[in-house]
Amino acid sequence: MPKTKKRRESHRSPALFLTVSVTAALFTPAAPAQAASLYGIKAVAVAASKKGAPYVYGATGPSEFDCSGLTRYAFRAAGRDLPRTAEAQYESTDHISRTQRAPGDLVFFPTGGTMSHVGIYAGHDEIWHAPRPGTRVRLERIWTGAARYSRAN
Repeated sequence: MPKTKKRRESHRSPALFLTVSVTAALFTPAAPAQAASLYGIKAVAVAASKKGAPYVYGATGPSEFDCSGLTRYAFRAAGRDLPRTAEAQYESTDHISRTQRAPGDLVFFPTGGTMSHVGIYAGHDEIWHAPRPGTRVRLERIWTGAARYSRAN
């Protein structure tokens, strides 16, 4: 009887995770209010491809980004133009509830009366974003219940 080896992976492959997430979002039936934007699904893949790019205030790509520069770049590559700032992006998109969010939706973080940060929802309570000076584009867990959501249809 031949011996078989079971190989255990100690980490998830980012490419595999992205492929499974995008495939699930595209082919899983959803209620109309929960259907992800096709622009958003493509934008998730574009943002993921920028993993490791440095944060630079005011940068809009293709190799350096600030938060809204990354979302604008990713959506533009997906075929949907967004305004430059997080606040303007929030105002120009369809606001949705947390329970309606789907991969490819925008996730906003308010400070006072304005949206001070934005990322792209990747599923599993995580976003792709350019966090702040001294960091790089990365996938990170949403850290607050105060986040707001919108969809760029």
